[in-house]
Amino acid sequence: MSSVSRLSVNVNAVAMLRNRRDLPWPSVTGLAAIAMEAGAKGVTVHPRPDERHIRKTDVFDLAELIEDRFPNKELCLEGYPSADFMQLVEEARPEQVLFVPDDPSQSTSDHGWDFTKDTGELETAIAAAREWTVTVSLFCDPDPATPEQAARLGAERIEIYTGPYGACYDDPARAQKELEKIALTAEAAQGCGLGVNAGHDLTVENIPALIERTPFIREMSIGHGFTADALIFGFAESVRRFRKSMGEL
Repeated sequence: MSSVSRLSVNVNAVAMLRNRRDLPWPSVTGLAAIAMEAGAKGVTVHPRPDERHIRKTDVFDLAELIEDRFPNKELCLEGYPSADFMQLVEEARPEQVLFVPDDPSQSTSDHGWDFTKDTGELETAIAAAREWTVTVSLFCDPDPATPEQAARLGAERIEIYTGPYGACYDDPARAQKELEKIALTAEAAQGCGLGVNAGHDLTVENIPALIERTPFIREMSIGHGFTADALIFGFAESVRRFRKSMGEL
């Protein structure tokens, strides 16, 4: 058991619900505060160019919330390293940035970086973020070849895309195969000296097997599954449920 949480709550869905009306509720900062008070290690947001959920103002409000009330918690910004996003990272100075290879039209991050393509722009973004003392993570497919390439570019962590594993909720045999891909990638990252995060379609049902196989995962960024759970149990109780599934409570 550990008193240190791995859970970073992604509050994109809270912002999406709020944006259905020209009203300030549900409050992104209010629910982020509830999650952190309940034991989450921090919050993750993915501010997209069209601001269809998280807005730039949310990023600064969350950064201020953490600085003022939760100095031992973390804000992670997720996004494609465009000029606008890099400016936001420089101004907000989150504890961590996760660079993802998303097209702006994507509904969610659904694949890792293709390191066989030109990565010069990505390498430049990594160097800039590290200059601002922001921890850099790269979104990677569950492929043991990717961590070495991420380390070569200067990343300090990877976040393994766990979507294929999460999609196997009704196919235990396939889930076991996908879990093994994640584990081998995590072990390769550990061998390269990289921290290992995981995220996408993680639930209280599929996390225990993942933690048992890869207990050294240091962070799980969870949004959709967490929000679905919280609609039933509430934000604070869902933090407890997810942390219990991680073996922390």
